[in-house]
Amino acid sequence: MQMTIDIVLQQEPLGSAGPETIPSGAGAVVRFEGRVRAEENGAIIPALDYEAYEPMARRQMEKIARELGERHACLSVRVRHRVGRVPVGEAAILLEVCARHRGEAFAFVTEFMNRLKQDVPIWKAVPK
Repeated sequence: MQMTIDIVLQQEPLGSAGPETIPSGAGAVVRFEGRVRAEENGAIIPALDYEAYEPMARRQMEKIARELGERHACLSVRVRHRVGRVPVGEAAILLEVCARHRGEAFAFVTEFMNRLKQDVPIWKAVPK
């Protein structure tokens, strides 16, 4: 079964609903939310501003997902990443991975987030 990939960059809040559909055979659904903390580099902040070169960011996230899908037999991955101003306490990224087994899903999530921060053209800054 081919892994399905769904990637969206959006300005609207990400919400907290679970996966819209869970693939047949999925024994694990792992969900990660990256939220804006009230402190950045030792300073108290009200929000973070996220900027992205959107076409390249989507392509790069899809490339990372496909590469990781070859190593971790996941069934689906859904990524939602905010752009624009994200207030403290709100999610900046939502990553949901469905797999047959939890180990594959957890490994995919961990590696995807590491690669996202390293390879994807999305930048954050404290608002001025």
